[in-house]
Amino acid sequence: MTAPTPPEHEIRALHTDTTVTVYQAYSPALGLPAARDGRFPPAWKRDRMTWIKPSFLWMMYRCGWAMKEGQETVLAVEITREGFDWALSNAELSHYERGVHPDLATWQRTLRRAPARVQWDPERDLHVNRLPYRSLQLGLVGEAARRYADEWTVSVRDVTPLTREIHELVRAGRDDAAARLLPRESPYPAPAAPTVLASARAGS
Repeated sequence: MTAPTPPEHEIRALHTDTTVTVYQAYSPALGLPAARDGRFPPAWKRDRMTWIKPSFLWMMYRCGWAMKEGQETVLAVEITREGFDWALSNAELSHYERGVHPDLATWQRTLRRAPARVQWDPERDLHVNRLPYRSLQLGLVGEAARRYADEWTVSVRDVTPLTREIHELVRAGRDDAAARLLPRESPYPAPAAPTVLASARAGS
């Protein structure tokens, strides 16, 4: 029996009772010190937007299995659920949706003020092919980016070796073995009806 297809818009993540794991990819110059120290170094720009991804395979699509320039180090960043939920509850959709937002100008004003933004992109399989449901990307800026780096982060791990091991298995046609090494992501119980998630479920 085949597993049911997940809902089109659903947060899936590796999580515990207190933490959520998200993924980012950086150059070794930034990623390796972050993993070594378990926190982001001063060189990590806290005044810029940063995008976090709860989906390991979407991160693989984005960084090309750690082979894209400037994304050779893949980090698994464990953050507090409290921080993650705060970002979701204070997020705005990254794009305007007719029927969800009153009008374009209202959405633009809200987006400018929001410390986080939600974007839904097609989830990926082991071969980074598109799947018929979507994966969350959460953009953090301003207060959210600073709190992510300096308050919410519980641990930072370099998962580049795992990335390479899984990729080698995929290239060898050993998809079952590769799948067994994937992080065990499951539906995440998002905060009670945040507008941005409710509206996204109604979107395209």
